[in-house]
Amino acid sequence: MGVDRSTEVTSVAIDSPATRLQALFEGRRLTPTQRRIAHSMVRRAADVPFLSSVELAELAGVSQPSVTRFAVALGFDGYPALRKHLREVVPAEPAAETGSYNEYQQAVEAEIENLKHLAELLADPRPVQKAGRILAASRPLPVLGLRAAASQAYGFAYFAAKVHPDVRLLNEGGTMIHDRIDAAVRAGATALLCFALPRHPREVVDTLGYAKDAGLTVVTVADSAFAPVAKYSDLLLPAAVGTGLAFDTACAPMLLGRVLLEAVCDDLPDAQARLEEFDANAAARGLFVE
Repeated sequence: MGVDRSTEVTSVAIDSPATRLQALFEGRRLTPTQRRIAHSMVRRAADVPFLSSVELAELAGVSQPSVTRFAVALGFDGYPALRKHLREVVPAEPAAETGSYNEYQQAVEAEIENLKHLAELLADPRPVQKAGRILAASRPLPVLGLRAAASQAYGFAYFAAKVHPDVRLLNEGGTMIHDRIDAAVRAGATALLCFALPRHPREVVDTLGYAKDAGLTVVTVADSAFAPVAKYSDLLLPAAVGTGLAFDTACAPMLLGRVLLEAVCDDLPDAQARLEEFDANAAARGLFVE
């Protein structure tokens, strides 16, 4: 599940159509267009062996010649040879027909598939556990998320602040954001958590580069291992977004954020005591309606 710095993909120690497909891209330097194709293939791993080059191009939003060039870049004579290989290494039945679903139901079904894929990735808990250790040890802990990812960062920071002694939310861009990273580093920060969702703001990429230059270890939750932020991330945890509606849906990234928060709690020895203290204070203040 974890991806090291670079646009390369690291294989995962579980067996599923998606992870077997990811292994095909391991160690490959892919162009942005090729990353888009690869990302689309991983998301639809069960269907890809049955798609034509035209259908795959439509799925990825690229041209058919781009799909052919992608296959050649992977070492195949063309897309038919790649598809033949996929049918051997990613055997799967075509996905169930969803023609009876309306567009809203299809969006829900797509999110269910994203969550199933996330569950497959979490079969190997080591990347999330590693990320939890890195983030728990950072005092303070800056949490970055801009534009579409701002709510993900806010949600994580809101809950993390109940167990972590110093969480600093960075959900507004502008010239001050580098100053706030500098302040966090001066205060002792060793890591930064980033939530990155499409469309990926250039400012997020630039900020991660700045954070790395400042010496921070960057942990990123992103929609794909092929996202533009990958090369600036020391550890990338992927969770796909839904694209069936006018605006993307991010159930899987949100859930992955909560799973990561659980891993942080596991590495904070006083997390439970902090939670109990908060509950006692909330009850004394009548903070919540019973």
